[in-house]
Amino acid sequence: MRKFLLLLLMIGSTFAQTNIRIMTYNLLNYTSNDVYNRNGHFKSIIENADPDIFAVQEMTSTFAFDSFVQNVLPTDYTAGEYIDNPASFTTDNAIFYKSSKIEFVDNTPIKTSLRDINNFRVRIKETGDTLNIFSVHLKASQGTENEERRAEEITELREYTLNFDGDDFYLVLGDFNLYRATEEAFQILLDQTNSGYFLDPVNQLGSWHENADYVNVHSQSTRLDALSDGAGGGLDDRFDMILVSPAIMESNAINYSDNSYTVFGNDGAHFNVSINEGGNSAVSQELADALHLASDHLPVYLDLTINVTSVEEELGTDYRLFQNYPNPFNPNTEISYQLAASSFVNLKVYDLLGNEIANLVNGEQSPGNYKVDFNATELSSGVYFYKLEADKFVQVKKMVLLK
Repeated sequence: MRKFLLLLLMIGSTFAQTNIRIMTYNLLNYTSNDVYNRNGHFKSIIENADPDIFAVQEMTSTFAFDSFVQNVLPTDYTAGEYIDNPASFTTDNAIFYKSSKIEFVDNTPIKTSLRDINNFRVRIKETGDTLNIFSVHLKASQGTENEERRAEEITELREYTLNFDGDDFYLVLGDFNLYRATEEAFQILLDQTNSGYFLDPVNQLGSWHENADYVNVHSQSTRLDALSDGAGGGLDDRFDMILVSPAIMESNAINYSDNSYTVFGNDGAHFNVSINEGGNSAVSQELADALHLASDHLPVYLDLTINVTSVEEELGTDYRLFQNYPNPFNPNTEISYQLAASSFVNLKVYDLLGNEIANLVNGEQSPGNYKVDFNATELSSGVYFYKLEADKFVQVKKMVLLK
C-alpha cells in the first residue's frame, strides 16, 4: 500500500509552492489601557514582520483581547477564538491570522498547574492541510522549583501530542522561560522515545542564558532598564522560540524553509544591551524603538514552504480532492471534491495496511462540487487514507481519527 500511495503522489503530478509565516510574540501583560502608546508600536511591528499566523502570550482579559483586535490588529488579519482563563494569576494565549490564506478551526485549552497551553488548529486554504499550533507560557524564573513546574507543564503537552504520528504537522511556540537546553522541560519536548516530539529547526542546543555564543537566538530582554514593567538586563535569554514536528523538517508537503528562523529585531550586536542602542542593522531605528517600548520580548518567526501537489494541473482539468474537515476528527468528517466533467466516480477509504474500509461513492456523477460525510464510529483511532478516482484523475489524502 505504501508503494501504491507514493506512486499516486509522484506520477503525473506537478508542484507549486507557497509560504506561510508563523510568529510568536509575548506582549508583556497586554491590557486595554494603552498608557504608553504600545498599540501603535505593536501594529507597526506586526505590519513589518508580516506573519500569516501569529500567536501571542500575556493577554490579560477578554477586554484586552477586544482592545487588541480593535486598536492593533491590521485590517488583513482575523482573530481566532479567545478563551479567557478566569484565574486571577494567569494571562492567556491568543491567535490571529490572514483569512486570505488561513482558516481557523478551533482552540483547545490544555490545562496545567499554572497557565493553559492552547492548541490552535488552523487550516491552510490552498491545500486543506491542518496545522496544530501549541502556544505556551511556562513558569518563569530560575531555581529547582520553577524548573520542576515547567517540566510538569510540558509533560501535560507531551501527553496530548502522543496522539500525533510522524506524518502530522504541528509546532509549539511561545515564551518557554528556559535557560538552557539541558533543562528537563526542554528534554521532554525533544524526547524521541514516543511519538509527538519536537525538533529545534535551528539546532541551537546549549546554555543560552548570558551566553554570547547564542546571541542570534536571544529574544529577551529588549531593555537594559526595566522601564515601567517587565524585565531589564538587555538581550541575553532565549525565552521565546518555535519548535516543530518531524514532518515539518522531513516531509515534502510542508517544510521548514531553511534559514527563515528569525528573532525579529535581533541583529546579533545587542548582547546585554537594549535592542535600540546605537542603531540596529536588522530593522530601522523607528522599529528598534518600537520593539524596545512595546514589550521586553522580541517576536520570533519562521517560514513554512507549502508544496502543492496537483494531478489535475497536468491533466489540464479542474478535478480536485480536498482535505477532509475536520482533521483530526471524531467520529464524523466531511470529504469534498470537484469534478470538471461527467465521470464515473470511486471514493474509497483505506486503513494503513491498504484494506478497504468503506466505499463512499461508486457511480456516474455530473460536473460540480460534492461533499460526502464519513462516519467512523466503528473504527479505532489511527491514520486512514481516502482515494478519489474520476476519469483519469486519481488522488489520495490522509486523515486522522482521534477518539
